[in-house]
Amino acid sequence: MSSNIQQRSSFKPLAWFANHSLELAAILGFLGVAFGAFGAHSLENLVTPERLDTFEVGVRYQMYHALALLAISTLSQACRKAAAFWVIGSVIFSGSLYLLVLLDVPVLGAITPIGGVFQLAGWVWLFVKAKDALPTHT
Repeated sequence: MSSNIQQRSSFKPLAWFANHSLELAAILGFLGVAFGAFGAHSLENLVTPERLDTFEVGVRYQMYHALALLAISTLSQACRKAAAFWVIGSVIFSGSLYLLVLLDVPVLGAITPIGGVFQLAGWVWLFVKAKDALPTHT
């Protein structure tokens, strides 16, 4: 019982994302394919071509980061912590683009760059921690 309490009190968000990077890759990838199919088959006659392009950008970046999550799931714990930035960034970046297109609320585009910053932060994190993923040569 006390170990359960200790586990809860030691919850660290970056570690949680790192420990679930493979599952998160599967979720983002699945949703990317689903949203891509929805955009290709359901939105074509409902939104302007420009809005459809915007939706496709969201799908594309979501899939890029799903694949990146898949790749880092085999790396060190330190590298896998980039998952937190990529998932949060994908939800904000792609999610805001999806909502902008579906709800036709242009102000949602103003929060898209916040998601992009999170995605960039994940790549910076990976760069900084990459030395932990590579074998050392003596």
